[in-house]
Amino acid sequence: MITGAHIVIHSRDAEADRAFLRDVLGYPHVDAGGGWLVFALPPAEVAVHPTDGDGRHELYLMCDDVAATVAELTAKGVEFAAPVTDQRWGLLTSIRLPGGGEVGLYQPKHPTAHGI
Repeated sequence: MITGAHIVIHSRDAEADRAFLRDVLGYPHVDAGGGWLVFALPPAEVAVHPTDGDGRHELYLMCDDVAATVAELTAKGVEFAAPVTDQRWGLLTSIRLPGGGEVGLYQPKHPTAHGI
């Protein structure tokens, strides 16, 4: 039986991104050995979208109030890669990770599956 999902973020500066997840976002973690931190995430859901090209994967963090979350994270020194935009399915922005990557952040307008 499948008991969970493991998401991998590839980073040019893994140590900085681990510190961001630990210290800024405050995610609890375990040390898998040698400083390889594995973080507990909030409840999650998965969606499958059609594409004409090769498949790709994306990671979005969800929140109840994107304006409040952006303000809270900005006060902690988080840089955003994009302003909040109003999409059909939610209010969307993107967090710039210390290692150079980005993670989406959005306030959904659609029903969520992570609470069922």
